[in-house]
Amino acid sequence: MSSVLLYEGQKFYRVNVFGLTRDLPIVPIDNGLWIASDAELVLGDVEFIDVAGREIAETIKRFSPSVIVTAEAKAITIAYEIAKNLGHKRFVIARKSVKGYMKEYIVENVKSITTKEQQILVLTREDANLVKNQRICIFDDVVSTGGTINALENLVKKAGGNIVCKVCIWKEGPWYKSQDLIYFSILPIFVSKNIYEEYVKNIRA
Repeated sequence: MSSVLLYEGQKFYRVNVFGLTRDLPIVPIDNGLWIASDAELVLGDVEFIDVAGREIAETIKRFSPSVIVTAEAKAITIAYEIAKNLGHKRFVIARKSVKGYMKEYIVENVKSITTKEQQILVLTREDANLVKNQRICIFDDVVSTGGTINALENLVKKAGGNIVCKVCIWKEGPWYKSQDLIYFSILPIFVSKNIYEEYVKNIRA
């Protein structure tokens, strides 16, 4: 499956993962660049969230993770299901802003493809203590450039956690090259004609 497709006005992209078929809306995120958005799927599709959490937990249990760590906000529902299926009592969410109630915290900068501004990820001292000396699985729903998952990795290391696996549902686009990622399917990006022609030319070169 190609990770880059020509955008020709498509409204939806059909995915089949975990034995479930869904149509994701194609949305613009930059000049000449569109993505198939999973936001409604991972935030509200109860059947998908249930099945994905169960299947991912079954896949990663061989690594014996003791804590699941994810980023706010899209991946939270499935991270909860993964933790529940592994029998964990807690999972950890890296927040995207510093709240007034946070007295001590760890911060890591992150740049995501879906946000134009640089963001931060934050672990409270309480969550950092849950991570310290534990076997950590980092989870995100989609990994594209790797900005978010790499920032999560840096946060976990700052907190003293031991990363045993990194997992997502979809690897998106052509950017993430590391072989350390567990994923279940590929999401293409959609680009304008001039970008697509340049991409094809570079592949053939």
